[in-house]
Amino acid sequence: MRALFLLICLMGYLSGNTQNSKHDVKAIKTVLEKQIMAWNNYDLEEFMGSYWKSDSLKFYSPNGITLGWKNTLIRYKKGYPSKAHTGTLSFKINSISPIEDKSYFVLGEFFLKREVGDANGIFMIILKKIDGEWKIIADTSC
Repeated sequence: MRALFLLICLMGYLSGNTQNSKHDVKAIKTVLEKQIMAWNNYDLEEFMGSYWKSDSLKFYSPNGITLGWKNTLIRYKKGYPSKAHTGTLSFKINSISPIEDKSYFVLGEFFLKREVGDANGIFMIILKKIDGEWKIIADTSC
């Protein structure tokens, strides 16, 4: 009887975690959809709204590591000075996986259709739920 009780408790716990995970994945996809809309409207500050506004934010690319929210925004503004440079963004999400409670990593591909020439690549971002919101705390793109 005790074993049956433990089994029922374990099943309930796993079921709850699956529901939480599905909710988290849906919320993370919403964050990424908002990023696409902001990017395609050439609103880099709104695009950066999905990032953790902290000096501890890390952005890693072939050009090196950028530390901090403000420095990352400056980097984006320098690299994408006009709508011709941002173009139209789309993502292909290949995987959204939990790291630990309230943290996930996302593997995907980005596609930029632009007047100045298309650009495509891959990314891995780490999101963490901070103050009730999903924020990107680390981004690796190339």
